[in-house]
Amino acid sequence: MKNNIYPCLWFDNQSKAAAQFYCSLFDNARITKDTSITVLFEIYGKKIMALNGGPMFKINPAISFFVLCENIDKTNWLWEKLAEGGHILMPIDQYQWSERYGWVQDKFGMTWQISVVEKAGDTASLTPSLLFTDEVFGKGESALNYYASIFKNPQTHLLVHYPDGDENAGKLMYASVSLNDYPMILMDGPGKQGYTFNEGVSLVVDCDGQDEVDYYWNHLTADGGKESMCGWLKDKFGVSWQIVPKQLIEALSNPDKERAGQAMQAMLKMKKIVIADL
Repeated sequence: MKNNIYPCLWFDNQSKAAAQFYCSLFDNARITKDTSITVLFEIYGKKIMALNGGPMFKINPAISFFVLCENIDKTNWLWEKLAEGGHILMPIDQYQWSERYGWVQDKFGMTWQISVVEKAGDTASLTPSLLFTDEVFGKGESALNYYASIFKNPQTHLLVHYPDGDENAGKLMYASVSLNDYPMILMDGPGKQGYTFNEGVSLVVDCDGQDEVDYYWNHLTADGGKESMCGWLKDKFGVSWQIVPKQLIEALSNPDKERAGQAMQAMLKMKKIVIADL
């Protein structure tokens, strides 16, 4: 069962400006598709969608991008660019876990954890990082196991808990995983943060046919997940997902504007996407 996972960033009519800004910061980054509603772009070969969704949802730090830079000079440069006009969550400095690390919210609202490569063999990369806070604090490892039961070829590369004696002992300090060969980071976030997962950053699963749509939809809405509209759902941890068949993209991209419009109107009435009804 092949699929493609990638993040979607929700903007209020700033998707193109945000995508252009992000692509200007990374070598070989590029915009691959631009419509009036979405902009697709790549950073380090990772697909990202920017969505003009309007003012309904705001990006928050519950899902951030963790970026490894090849050296300290690049780390400092990227930090300065992202911090300009933004908001610093953790100042860039030397920490116990990194020679150079900082966490910043950029001028478009997306949050970035910037760090320098520490180990030989590591390369520059961008990885979505999920932070389980407030009402879902302490559920990071449960989420890891839940996703591993759904997605193909799950791998846990590193798993670190808060140590005995710490007030958060046993909670998930850091996990580096892959789901269907797509890397992700999961962490529990102690303390009162005042935010948790929302539609501001969602995860998209591209599907090949109705069987895949049904599989991911049924599994991710199970045990307390919630259906939304137009292929959107929330899983039981509150993480938003979009389950998107390639046939939907093809229908909406139909050069016959009337048929494309009919597909759009059909989609707007759906929760789970039903390909036959497009």
